[in-house]
Amino acid sequence: MNVAAGNNGAVAQYFNTIRAALGGLETYLSNPEVTLPGSGFAGQLLLPYVERLKNSFACWENRIGFTDQFRISRAESGFPVFQNVLELENDRLSAEKRLANLPDAKAMRSEMVDFILRHKAFPAALQSQMAERIYLEQIGKGEIFSPFVLPETVRVTVSEKSGRPLYVVTWAVFDGTSTLPMIYVADVEDSSDSVRELLVGKDGRLNPDVEIPLPVGGLLNPQLAAQFDDFAAKNGAYSLTPATIATNMDKDFPTLHPKQLRRIVLGPFYSAGITENNARINEILSRVRKPENAWLLTWTMQEVFSKAERPAVKGFFSSTPASQEFHIETNDLEAARMGVSAYEKHALVPHDAYQALYASGEANAIFGNYKVHVISGNNVVSEV
Repeated sequence: MNVAAGNNGAVAQYFNTIRAALGGLETYLSNPEVTLPGSGFAGQLLLPYVERLKNSFACWENRIGFTDQFRISRAESGFPVFQNVLELENDRLSAEKRLANLPDAKAMRSEMVDFILRHKAFPAALQSQMAERIYLEQIGKGEIFSPFVLPETVRVTVSEKSGRPLYVVTWAVFDGTSTLPMIYVADVEDSSDSVRELLVGKDGRLNPDVEIPLPVGGLLNPQLAAQFDDFAAKNGAYSLTPATIATNMDKDFPTLHPKQLRRIVLGPFYSAGITENNARINEILSRVRKPENAWLLTWTMQEVFSKAERPAVKGFFSSTPASQEFHIETNDLEAARMGVSAYEKHALVPHDAYQALYASGEANAIFGNYKVHVISGNNVVSEV
């Protein structure tokens, strides 16, 4: 969809439906009983990234008030194309400078009123300037879903099995080729002597004398933080399987031991009359009475974990660091194709849209092995 500025009905519907979908996803993840697969971590761990995505869409919606450069991947993900993500990031970096060159909001409002009174016409140019100011002020305040959102350490414990410090690190990538936003969550043990001495007490537990103000920007180990940022940026593509990313991490960092890596792939997103990524789904959604309820959001949670660790070998002439053996579920063809130990597919749909899909008699065929979550008002009912 290539949209023009103004009150384009399709544009308004797209933003209304994606806003409802992300709001519904927030409601679902806010439930403390919702956990990430293979862990006790609450789904709330993902909420900051959903908030970033919401901020990005709010900025895009304001941006089309003064520019017509907005396109979505209608036939594939249903999300904005990568160029929009790059433009948002560039605007964020230049917002302060551009704001300094625009009149303040109060002065523009006065000028608009004066223009209307004198010319008996709508001041389109001034309206465009005002829209740009609102956009730049917003993008300067809110955190957006950038092409690459830097890693953060969100939890620190000590592994009961190895006695090493264990970090939970999150980061995010908007994949330019697939136009899919993705969130990564990694459990990483650190065998660096200096970190171990600092963080692990004599009782084998986390040293209570060390204050860690979570979340910490970057990997908690300061000696490896910059290198880890660089690794996450270069190894975030959707085309790389989680097993490949975890294996690369294991090889690139002799003292870091990835025990589990999760990737949450958001999308595809379906919006009736706008996306073309599944003709049958879109045809059924078009029957929904209220256009704002004619959408379906899907996401996939992928997980790869280490089933064993080959111990380090220290020799007189050469040494080999410890390495992980990652489990790939070869009995499940889709898991093997994804390069994961396990995966979960989820679908979030408004009650009206679910009724339309159910009435079509094709709900089972459409949802297949998806876990379905139906949103009605402020409530989400799962496993329908």
